Amino acid sequence: MGKRWLPLEANPEVMNQFMWGLGVPAEAGFCDVYGLDDEMLAMVPQPVLAVILLYPQDRKKESVASPSSTVESKGSYFDRFYKQTADMDPAQRAAFLEEDEEMEKAHSVAVSAGDTEAKDGVIEHYVCFSCVDDEIFEFDGGNSQAISHGPSSPDSLLQDAAKVIKARIAQYPESLNFNVMALSKQ
Repeated sequence: MGKRWLPLEANPEVMNQFMWGLGVPAEAGFCDVYGLDDEMLAMVPQPVLAVILLYPQDRKKESVASPSSTVESKGSYFDRFYKQTADMDPAQRAAFLEEDEEMEKAHSVAVSAGDTEAKDGVIEHYVCFSCVDDEIFEFDGGNSQAISHGPSSPDSLLQDAAKVIKARIAQYPESLNFNVMALSKQ
């Protein structure tokens, strides 16, 4: 039986503590995205490296994945993880990650840092959007491959992600449970 992983609060401070605890340099940090219109997007610090969306999970509405690309960070937990799991399939990587003590420790610290009580049974789900080789990809741990959403660039990543996110929100008209954060270089 696997370990119990409580959900992380959708809060930039919690996410920053989590990633900095895994060795990501403090020159990158999360901030809230307060709206998806151009005026609100203009308030987000640049350059944007990634966009995180928390939304109601409903696997029946998810699309089929397309081929993925990989990006690695230097000297961080993620670099070590990539090197240690490069020859594993997605299920083996998930099992490795689930049993990894460094990830568990960083996750536990971040869970306790939030303002909301951590509990099981949440229906929201995180996905990440990033620009890789001039395409915007959606990275979702529930899919075996990244999903391409078309052309993008580092300069237009936030606006391109906002378009995808608006379409995702439209799929859930009954819900207000959405949160968007940007990972920006500070």
